[in-house]
Amino acid sequence: MRYLSLLLAVIPLWASAAVDYQIKITDPDQHLADIQIKMTAEQAGAFSLKLPAWRSGKYQILDLANGVRRFEARLANGQPVPVEKAEKSTWQLQLPAAGDIVVSYQIYANELNQRTRHIDDTHAYINASAFLMYHDAQRKDPVTVSLQVPQGWRSTSGMTRTGDHSFKAADYDVLADSPIETGIHQSFTFKADGRDYEVVFWGQGNFDATQTVKDFEKIVLQASSIWQGYPYQNYLFIVHAASGARGATEHLNSTVIQRDRFSFRKREHYLEFLSTAAHELVHTWNVKAYRPAELVPYDYLQPNYSKLLWISEGSTSYFQNQLLLRAGLMTPQEFYNDLAKRLKRFERTPGREIQSVAQSSFDNWISLGGDHADNFSVNIYSEGYLVSWMLDHFLMNNSGLKSNYRTLHNELYQRFGKTTAFTAADVQKIAMDLTGQSLAEFWLQQVETPLELDAETLLKTAGLQLVKPKPTEPFTGLTVQAGKTGAEVSKVERDSPAWVADFSVGDHIIALDGLQLQTELAERLKDFPAGTAIKVTLFRDGRLLERQLTPQIQPAGNWQVVPVAKPSRQQKAYYRAWLGVDLPAAK
Repeated sequence: MRYLSLLLAVIPLWASAAVDYQIKITDPDQHLADIQIKMTAEQAGAFSLKLPAWRSGKYQILDLANGVRRFEARLANGQPVPVEKAEKSTWQLQLPAAGDIVVSYQIYANELNQRTRHIDDTHAYINASAFLMYHDAQRKDPVTVSLQVPQGWRSTSGMTRTGDHSFKAADYDVLADSPIETGIHQSFTFKADGRDYEVVFWGQGNFDATQTVKDFEKIVLQASSIWQGYPYQNYLFIVHAASGARGATEHLNSTVIQRDRFSFRKREHYLEFLSTAAHELVHTWNVKAYRPAELVPYDYLQPNYSKLLWISEGSTSYFQNQLLLRAGLMTPQEFYNDLAKRLKRFERTPGREIQSVAQSSFDNWISLGGDHADNFSVNIYSEGYLVSWMLDHFLMNNSGLKSNYRTLHNELYQRFGKTTAFTAADVQKIAMDLTGQSLAEFWLQQVETPLELDAETLLKTAGLQLVKPKPTEPFTGLTVQAGKTGAEVSKVERDSPAWVADFSVGDHIIALDGLQLQTELAERLKDFPAGTAIKVTLFRDGRLLERQLTPQIQPAGNWQVVPVAKPSRQQKAYYRAWLGVDLPAAK
């Protein structure tokens, strides 16, 4: 395999930067790369190099050092330097003298869905947090990055380009928040509101690249409906289309969005994709330009605890579909349908009675999901969305519709877009400045304690109403999936009939009232009248057990949010202040 030689281009780059990184893709099929770092030590003695234990945008310890092998260090003259592993993410050098040093190691990169590092025969996705080490004292020094990649590959990043496969950044923090995509991909560019955008597609699938670029342009133009000004001059969308891929991550002036390669064609799937793109774009302001003070500066080795992650994530979720609505990419009814799903999910999450959104934010670092999560906790995305909605209502009601949650976020950007860090007190002060009313009681009742949501009132104020179907379907509180023997229980809703009847995750249901379960459990339950006690036979850890289950009745089908028949002038005005578009007539 032939590589593009960049050595001549690299030499002058080293001369102008304190820290220089070289990444050589050595064995794409085995997901391997060699890293070389050239830096200067100002004194002899202990000199530590660290690799982050997590990456920005994912508040979870990932222990990224697990991919490092063959670490060694030398002086500029080639003399080996003693190295010892000080802890899981730290390597300590013992330098005999001050001067230039060269560090090298190998990286294994096969973690696509974590959006940290991935190398194969078609591309490399490089998040510096998972590739490149730093020295604490030089974290604010300028850096350069150069790549040696297979012939025919193209490299791009949100960083400033200095060559076909080389970039520079102001410091390590910018480097760590500016992923590099290199490989075989499609690239498109456009300009919008004086900014330069690039959209890169890696992988094959049923996406329409041309249409996607047009729709991305519509989305970015709506940013001005929230913020006055941009924190970037150029922005990069990286789209990964691969089997089983999902998720996305925001960065300083770029994002990576991952989708299953065949999840673009259907309208609902494409809307999810556009909604994700809007979410990540919003993050460029909310969490990149300004973020909770506890995350400034990032501590790359430890959890960065904050009670405000619901603003970082939940408020971003709150804005994402509003951008699509104002851009004409989502119909009002599609917006309502998403809201209705969120309201139904809220009611069906028992953890909402136990955990506040502030507590969920703080505990997000140890949130693992699963059956326990819904029963005893809430999600900063979905719960944060609803708290943001209520805060929007507070601001509009107390300002005569002159201010809203968009106004508050623009104020966060104007006041903290340069310094980055804000606190809960700052948010409350902005609310006071906008309305003349204290936010303290709201904060205590809706943020610091479990949320009490009056969705009907919020909707009515905007000329909308919530419609729930009549109860017709048996409800057990069980979530099941097909197992080797019957239906395997994957979740038991707290205080549901199944919870009361002592069902457990992992149970394998094999029979109802003595007859083998041969169809889906939900269908079989419809054969029993409401309130009937059903004998359920199941296996638990190899033991044959029986349980008595008495289903209740629940509404069947989806909830709906629809316009009221004859909205008042006040409702129409509120709706426009809320969403930035006119309330459509009821059908």
